[in-house]
Amino acid sequence: MAEHDREFFNSVKDNMSESVATLALQRLCRWLEQYYGKKVLIFLDEYDTPMQEAYVNGYWPEMTAFIRSLFNNTFKTNPSIERAVMTGITRVSKESVFSDLNNLRVVTTTSNLYADVFGFTEEEVFAAMDEQAIPEDEKGNVKKWYDGFTFGNVEDIYNPWSIINYLSNRKTGTYWANTSSNSLVGTLLKEGSKDLKIQFEDLLLGKTISCELNEEIVFSELDESEGAIWSLLLASGYLKIVSKEDEIYELKLTNYEVKRMFERMVKRWFAKRESDYNSFIRSLLKGDLESMNGYLNRVTRSMFSSFDVGKKPSEESEPERFYHGFVLGLLVELSDRYYVTSNRESGFGRYDVLLEPIDKSEDGILMEFKVHNPAKEASLEDTVQTALAQIEEKAYAQVLLDHGVAEDRIRRYGFAFEGKTVLIGSPVKGK
Repeated sequence: MAEHDREFFNSVKDNMSESVATLALQRLCRWLEQYYGKKVLIFLDEYDTPMQEAYVNGYWPEMTAFIRSLFNNTFKTNPSIERAVMTGITRVSKESVFSDLNNLRVVTTTSNLYADVFGFTEEEVFAAMDEQAIPEDEKGNVKKWYDGFTFGNVEDIYNPWSIINYLSNRKTGTYWANTSSNSLVGTLLKEGSKDLKIQFEDLLLGKTISCELNEEIVFSELDESEGAIWSLLLASGYLKIVSKEDEIYELKLTNYEVKRMFERMVKRWFAKRESDYNSFIRSLLKGDLESMNGYLNRVTRSMFSSFDVGKKPSEESEPERFYHGFVLGLLVELSDRYYVTSNRESGFGRYDVLLEPIDKSEDGILMEFKVHNPAKEASLEDTVQTALAQIEEKAYAQVLLDHGVAEDRIRRYGFAFEGKTVLIGSPVKGK
């Protein structure tokens, strides 16, 4: 090495300047070419992971400026490079990260190129199971857990990491979901609007959602565009395309492994107050109104701000952000005993939350949420009564009656919000 090359080599360390860092890979390629007499191949895996972390943790402009310089020096003005392969789940060309690069060949989840090599095909998975003498009836369970990925026109692609771990351990589990950071996905869902949480609720219930997609993710639009969020989840492998008509896509959770991952994510949202939240659930099942009030007020004081950090939350919409996150928590905690739904039609309107018991001998539960309006109601107690009156006027209990729940087994609760304070009331004392 020439002396100036040795000086640069020695300057590459933890506390190096940004200019040294952006040139480091280009210089390394030059030295490799000089030594081996061949140009260099560069493989960059998950290039967008640090960018997602930058977005979540508030240093996005600094990271994109650095990445742009790094990519320019490494991929465009690097005379020692033969070619490069970059992988990531987000296309961020509109953020100008790739604006300096030429001759890019982009392959996405909807492309047919290489479609059958992004994972294991079903034929390959079942052949591997046969080779290890795994019982035939286990194939259906493996398909439920790990199938569902689609690339281009190729369906039934299995997650390779999950399959390798399954074959090694001989048992199903959330292997892939535990290997990557879900911080961006979790933040977007937790802080999202009421409508986004309702769609997420549908996904957890095994239903589909409809939306327009754009494979070029623009991070600056993630706070404003729900379509951008669903596009990100599709690119990440958490959603799959069920059908397409014109530009409208029908999407569903990819498989059972992904569903389990999201259920754990929702539980983590309440981790700081897990004891109180679980105690609220137990009090709700018992019909202990006094305990319900005590526990839920402690939960809201610690959790309210977590669901309220949208860019432009209004005083009226802030509680909706919380209670739809709260509904998702109910959905996860009570899915073995209840069908939990929200904002669905029943009678002459849309109820807020409905818990329909799987065993029709148990109680059905209706909840209506209201924000205290001082111009109309003198107290939170009045707001509770307004909520309870709406349940009766709109005949929200009709769907439970139609599904075989007896009238005397239907409990009704009015929730009144004022800031972080909640008052829960019922037309029957102690219920």
